[in-house]
Amino acid sequence: MSETIDGLFARTEDFPNPSAQARRAALVGLDDLIERLVTDAVALLDPSVMETWSVDMHGEVIPAVRALLDRTPLFVFAGDVGVGKTEVAEVIGQVIATRTDSDVTLYPLSLTARGRGAVGEMTTLLTRAFERISADFAKARRTDGSASGLGILLIDEADALAQSRELAQMHHEDRAGVNALLRGIDGMRVDRLPILTILCTNRLDALDPAVQRRAATIEVFGRPNHAQRVALLTRLLAGSLMSLSDIEALADATAETVDRPYSYTYSDLRQRLVPEIVLAAYRQRGAVDSVIAHEVLGRTAPTRPFGGATR
Repeated sequence: MSETIDGLFARTEDFPNPSAQARRAALVGLDDLIERLVTDAVALLDPSVMETWSVDMHGEVIPAVRALLDRTPLFVFAGDVGVGKTEVAEVIGQVIATRTDSDVTLYPLSLTARGRGAVGEMTTLLTRAFERISADFAKARRTDGSASGLGILLIDEADALAQSRELAQMHHEDRAGVNALLRGIDGMRVDRLPILTILCTNRLDALDPAVQRRAATIEVFGRPNHAQRVALLTRLLAGSLMSLSDIEALADATAETVDRPYSYTYSDLRQRLVPEIVLAAYRQRGAVDSVIAHEVLGRTAPTRPFGGATR
């Protein structure tokens, strides 16, 4: 992992690496989703994979495959705060690297690269960011179309950059920023660079329609269901005095209710509830058990949906 590059990227991270593998392992309950996203990403980034499959299955590269390979390698991850979309975006490169036996580099766009409102600043910074990552992968295609290395450009809180230009009150500088984003994404597609762009947002409806149209995948992340909560709690509370039935009961208690029509998020469970259970047991000089767990649950409310909505 390297430091900020010219103020454009918060850092870069090379995959595979042990830290990312540990973070991937912690994403309990998201295996099927990650598997599907990785399969789609590899298909879009490495044309030789799809061409080989088509020849094996159909005897030739059929037109439908050509149409697929013309799609923009752009994923949009949408959903409420704490549902895992940014974490998945940050570690998906680890799975891609392992799957393809390729080096993958993550470029998370720095918050400072969004500018401070000065005329032309955001557009200039976005243009520089795309120029930088494009230059890094300009020669990453082999003669057979396969990639010697893959890149991932991550733009978190993307609605701040890609807000719909249909909004009447939108500032002209913001419109120019959206145009710069679209030019950068389109330029990488035209140049067939092996770079996946991932936009994360809490407000899918706020993204510019042109951005949504370009996306090869729009994945809406939800709050964990009962089985996913059980899987996560089982992993986190392994070795404690809580039995499987205790964990099932805790998972039930973190579901939506009549009075609270939303359940706990992944972050609520992993970063708030379970750590507080551990601290409460430590303060009482006792073991982690169901009594302490439910005591803590009573004072640890889930995060409300983004924007204050209840559904």
